[in-house]
Amino acid sequence: MPVRTKRWNDPAEPEDGYRLLVCRYRPRGVKREEEPWDAWCVALAPSPELHALAYGKSGLPPLAWDDYERRFLAEIARAPRFWIDGFADRVRRGETVTLLCSSACTDPARCHRSLVKRLLEEAAFPPPARAAARVVRR
Repeated sequence: MPVRTKRWNDPAEPEDGYRLLVCRYRPRGVKREEEPWDAWCVALAPSPELHALAYGKSGLPPLAWDDYERRFLAEIARAPRFWIDGFADRVRRGETVTLLCSSACTDPARCHRSLVKRLLEEAAFPPPARAAARVVRR
């Protein structure tokens, strides 16, 4: 599959292709000339408010994954499609894009990078129309 996910500090591999950092905040201590990513797209990261809620930095307990997923997808749905469509086009043309997130995100299934991966794949390769919708009843 041409969309992969990793943490930004995981070793780079040739099959990573285009390495895209999708963190809200730039990792500390990484010199610009030593960045292990090709670009940073904060537009595909959670808002500062959602990030604070997710990590319990808002004075409230951290959000449950289901609540986080719902809120993140709602944020992305309200944003311009420019970034999703642009990176999906790269994937559609066969380029591999590796989404990178925080070194603290040890479970990719509970990280927004998995949600962005799904959005890119759905935009690059939309599912065919449901066959049932095309059946004509007599």
